[in-house]
Amino acid sequence: MTATIDYYFTSTSPWTYLGHEAVGEVARKHGVRLDIRPVDLSGVWAVSGGVPLAKRSPTRQRYRLIELQRYSELRGIPMNLKPKYAPADASLADLATIAILLERGDPFGFLRRVMRAYWAEEQNISDRTVIARLLGAEGFDQAAILDATDSEAAFDMRQRNTEAAITADAIGVPAYVLNGEVFWGQDRIDLLDRALSTGRSPFKPL
Repeated sequence: MTATIDYYFTSTSPWTYLGHEAVGEVARKHGVRLDIRPVDLSGVWAVSGGVPLAKRSPTRQRYRLIELQRYSELRGIPMNLKPKYAPADASLADLATIAILLERGDPFGFLRRVMRAYWAEEQNISDRTVIARLLGAEGFDQAAILDATDSEAAFDMRQRNTEAAITADAIGVPAYVLNGEVFWGQDRIDLLDRALSTGRSPFKPL
């Protein structure tokens, strides 16, 4: 049976953006399935103790900006530290991703475009016109996908994803879960790669 990496995220997360290509590369390298699962981050934080950026201490906010620059430089990924439309509501982009999945499509390239649009190109990904254009660029039926973002099925899937992330002990996003072991943050992708390379048993809390 092919192994699966459960990929929990929200599309306005800078860390998801910085790790997106890297986790895709690891999945391809090992021939494992990447199960793309948008979540309601506020629901995850309500259990894990995470807080929105504006409620973090100034010290933590400043350090975050340094870390973003470090990983942007390390991975060669362009990033505006303070996007024009921040903080944006990720719901539309995340639900469009789910709508693609419900149609049995692959949203990986669409997500790449969405996160680049927000973090590097100063676009408003809460705007349906912007999302429609990004969907079209990936060859998706713009009207059908956008209509499906308002569906009960899309909202239900995001809620199930959120509950699954909580059950997996995801602290925030991105979170990658392999065989029940959670790897939180794009800076843990190397450890995820190692776990796949060694084939070791998953680590568990004592």
